Amino acid sequence: MFKNYLLVAYRNLVRHKSFSLINISGLALGITACLLIGLFVHDELQFDKNVPDGERIYRVYTQQTKTDAPETFAPVAPMFATTLKQEFPEVEQTMRILMQNSVNLLEVGDKKIYVGDDLMVDSTFFDVFQLPFKYGSAAKALSAPTSIVLTEEVARNFFGDENPIGKEIKVDKSTFNVTGVLENSLDKFHLKVNFIIPLAAAELPAERMKKWGWQQFFTYVKLRPGADAKQTQAKLRAYLNDKVQPTLPPDEKLTNVPVLQPLHQIHLYSSNFKYDSSVKGNITYVKALSLIAVFILLIAGFNFVNLATAKSMQRAKEVGVRKTIGASQQQLMLQFLSETVLLTLVSVVLAAVFTSLLLPALNAFTGKTMEFDLLANPALLGVLVLLTVVVGLVAGFYPALVLSSFKPVKVLKSAVVTDGIFGRVQWLRHGLIVVQFALSVFLIICALVVFRQVSYLHNKELGFNREQIMFFPMRGQNMNQQHEAFKNELKQVPGVVSASIGYGFPGDQVAGDGIIVPANGERKDHPVTQLMVDYDYLKTLGLQLVAGRDFSKELTTDKDQAFIINETAVKELGFGTPQQALGKRLEWEVWNDRNPDSLKVGKVIGVVKDFHYKSLYDKLEPAVLQIFPGAYWKVAVKIKSDNLGSSVDGVKQVWAKFSPESPIEYKFLDDNFEEMYRAEDKLNTLLWVFTGIAIFVGCLGLFGLATYAAERRKKEIGIRKVLGADVSTIVGLLSKEFLKLVLVAAIIAFPVAWYVMHKWLQDFAYRIDMPLWAFVVAAVAAGTVAFLTVSYQAVRAATANPINNLRAE
Repeated sequence: MFKNYLLVAYRNLVRHKSFSLINISGLALGITACLLIGLFVHDELQFDKNVPDGERIYRVYTQQTKTDAPETFAPVAPMFATTLKQEFPEVEQTMRILMQNSVNLLEVGDKKIYVGDDLMVDSTFFDVFQLPFKYGSAAKALSAPTSIVLTEEVARNFFGDENPIGKEIKVDKSTFNVTGVLENSLDKFHLKVNFIIPLAAAELPAERMKKWGWQQFFTYVKLRPGADAKQTQAKLRAYLNDKVQPTLPPDEKLTNVPVLQPLHQIHLYSSNFKYDSSVKGNITYVKALSLIAVFILLIAGFNFVNLATAKSMQRAKEVGVRKTIGASQQQLMLQFLSETVLLTLVSVVLAAVFTSLLLPALNAFTGKTMEFDLLANPALLGVLVLLTVVVGLVAGFYPALVLSSFKPVKVLKSAVVTDGIFGRVQWLRHGLIVVQFALSVFLIICALVVFRQVSYLHNKELGFNREQIMFFPMRGQNMNQQHEAFKNELKQVPGVVSASIGYGFPGDQVAGDGIIVPANGERKDHPVTQLMVDYDYLKTLGLQLVAGRDFSKELTTDKDQAFIINETAVKELGFGTPQQALGKRLEWEVWNDRNPDSLKVGKVIGVVKDFHYKSLYDKLEPAVLQIFPGAYWKVAVKIKSDNLGSSVDGVKQVWAKFSPESPIEYKFLDDNFEEMYRAEDKLNTLLWVFTGIAIFVGCLGLFGLATYAAERRKKEIGIRKVLGADVSTIVGLLSKEFLKLVLVAAIIAFPVAWYVMHKWLQDFAYRIDMPLWAFVVAAVAAGTVAFLTVSYQAVRAATANPINNLRAE
């Protein structure tokens, strides 16, 4: 019997080719979108899942609690790890990673390659993260200051396929011995790793490592089996408050509270963390894409129901004949459900093919290495089988119920079915259309808001000129010692407007530190961003002074006794107006490892207009600019747009003169800001793609309902035409009902879209106002698409010969 069901189902699919094509294509497209999103979401959820004892590993971060907009900081002071290990018996091990943002020159013989993503770690790194080794072992991999552990890819680049254990490799001219090679299995590890060296190689002063105010380390803690992380966190906060705070000087008081973050949450739940170098995902985007996948699958299922219902009009007599010769309602439902499952099976097979074809493009777009191999992954095959059965039965139940409920007498007396179950469940068909277009309007609004915010991020005035600024780190002892001579020769290159050397350029690494403001006999410490600049910093970036003057080489006191601050610092430090801030005294504890207590005392000589040196996720912070050559490490060169290529070649020639042993590695400053918003760019693209899919599939459902309406009212249309109605009148008659449904859908979608996008925009410190026109555009776009879709069927019905429709009367 089941074989007969399948045979009849196959004949119906072949007989009604256009119907089958529309239904299969809509369902296949919806399932393809779901599979692609599902693969992406599954991949995002796999981070750190394979780390042994991962459920016992936590990262320590700190969070502000006494501000209106609390901020979260990934790096903490070095003493957190020391305290946790010494004072908390439930802690099995701790480990620190020095925060840095550098690209290193690796050398073996004549081969030189710039490699980033290095980790400078405690020797306990592999006690916490038990990563798999290809060569060597974790036991003594980081025991010596000159040890280095490479990833398999880096090792292959320098040593080929041979075992490199015991061989030498230079890192920025310092020699290290290879003690281990990690396997290529770190693509789902939250830390970006190319090589690992021990923290001992940095030779950090012991006194500095005892500082509670030096927030420079990513710190991890591994708890003993059975230990409770929440209790440990509470004990740590109490210990800091009771034992540590009373011993600290006023300028080192702890203002943030520590939090223990589970390892498996780091990737997806750290998108708003400051100074975090981990591989960041975004749980909000993962949830949003998951909802979009559900939306598209729902729209595809509703589309199938509407098309099947519309088609049932042409199968009424078939049902009547079958019931007359003894077929029961249960048998008819099985027949129609088998047709639905067969159609779904064809759609799933096509979706699997489409997914395989589109996955390489998605991998390239997201930078992932996802696979869709049904033979290698039986679980994935099981998901497809389950999807076929569930979608087939759920989507087919209502049409099967409709078809199997026809009364034989009624359907055999007339070519058209009236009243009956059609009239009783008309609200359901209309409800499906409302839901489809509510989802479509919702997605259109989201896409428009995201597009506007992303455009705002890329085009907002940042307060400085970022165009045509070549940007690179200094390399080699000669260049560092003669940086003024190097900069002067750069200025002589044709096309070079200006050059600046410093630490803290926009879009790059900046330093968070404190500045001391003496007032009324007290010395109050304020957190600020420190930008270590030279005399050409303002000129090179095009910063605007609103009060005072720039640094001057003619005034020798500017190097050691002058500060420039931004407008936000004027407000935060309590200086009143920019003009009133001039001459105010500031003190700064100098970054000097040999003499950590040295103090720089100076006055404010200028105030610059606020400029965004970080992304627009972050609110502008007080910034202090000062001359401090000890921190210089990056070079910014302003170049004219004319003959850009020859000017870049000239800069390379000057580089080769000062650092011939190291190749130059440069990029342009505006590229830094483009990279900041890459996730938003991708979200914008994905939203438009999936919104287009949702609208297209939704239109197929509307097409089905319009077909049903035209079929149901064809005699009415014939009579109206005979009585003189023109085509536009009939088109309006049939379209009006559906446009009302779209209006209802828009009314439902508006508040939901407003709430969701309002919450999303709160992630940005600088954002657009909610564009009300986006709601109007979304409703008009959905209405236009609906009208065009319905009009096609309406025009066909209006231009049909009325004699054919009235002949049976």
